[in-house]
Amino acid sequence: MTPFTFNTTKSLIFETGAASRMAELAGRTLGETAMLVTDPGLRKLGMVDPAIASLENAGHKVAVFDAVEADPSLKTLMKAVEFGRNAGATGLLGFGGGSPMDVSKLAALLLGSDEDLDEAWGVARAKGPRLPLVLVPTTAGTGSEVTPVSIITVGAEEKRGVSSPVILPDIAILDADLTTGLPAHITAATGVDAMVHAIEAYASKSANNNPLSKMLAREALRLLGANIESAVFNGSDRDARGAMLLGAMLAGQAFANSPVAAVHALAYPIGGTFHVPHGLSNALVLPHVLRFNAPDAHGLYAEIAADAFPLLAQVEGSRARCAAFIDALADLSSRLGLQTRLRDVDIPEDAIGKMASDAMIQQRLLINNPREVSEQDAFSIYRTAW
Repeated sequence: MTPFTFNTTKSLIFETGAASRMAELAGRTLGETAMLVTDPGLRKLGMVDPAIASLENAGHKVAVFDAVEADPSLKTLMKAVEFGRNAGATGLLGFGGGSPMDVSKLAALLLGSDEDLDEAWGVARAKGPRLPLVLVPTTAGTGSEVTPVSIITVGAEEKRGVSSPVILPDIAILDADLTTGLPAHITAATGVDAMVHAIEAYASKSANNNPLSKMLAREALRLLGANIESAVFNGSDRDARGAMLLGAMLAGQAFANSPVAAVHALAYPIGGTFHVPHGLSNALVLPHVLRFNAPDAHGLYAEIAADAFPLLAQVEGSRARCAAFIDALADLSSRLGLQTRLRDVDIPEDAIGKMASDAMIQQRLLINNPREVSEQDAFSIYRTAW
């Protein structure tokens, strides 16, 4: 068997209502002064209040940094680091979607080590140590609570990433109650994002693609495919919400160790330039990238098709089942009410050339794609998606 490495979060807690027991579950890890990192929307909705109350009632100080925006900027990250230093943070509690969790990871690294961020960008370059870190997702999508990756927007459009086991958290807390108020369109986009993670992890050309990631990706697709419509159209269904949260986490574990590829590479310019949410950016290019990959990856896609869509087990032949799988994914986005064309999110046709060029910057992702992608290929995929 080919050698591989598998890293994940040390401790996982899946419990409805867990946020209200934050001190019991994570107080010792966070220490005397917990820095809670979130976004203004979650703060305004009071979603962080039970966790804050739990910690404060147990004698902890809580310093709240609630200025994280979607696709967080380097400026925001550095503000968070300064805030943490001034507060004397002993541990970080990242609370929210991928953006607050990503900021928390790098803030914990920079506060714990004074590491030069310019030396940490890329794969396995961050050395640490970091401050203790606890992550609590409020969306079922990014899987950031179990990934060693943080993505930050640098400058006007460029996204850079740090990928290192050093920034895996000490504890991930999955509380379905925190996702029940999520709007339908966000539930849909983040859910498809999680499905993309599982699909790309399963078919990744990475040398570290491994049996554990493949197993986790398939179970993730079973949970996500069976529950995404219930979660979108009946947002108070806690069973569906919990299944989505668990599925997103499993997909996160899968792609954390068998990295994603061209769907994400082509999604980055959509988000970075036009500020389209990450999950929707992935959904917009997903079927078009998979159709491009199909000549080389139809067997892999056929293997997982019935995991997400059980009726596809009846389709005979790997090429036919692969095609049906891609069509089913495109149809799912439409049924969930997501925009399906680049023009639907106000991306002009004349932007395609620059987007194709920008996508080529993401070589750390493109090298994992089952089929080699040239700039002309990226242009053609975007043109088809437009």
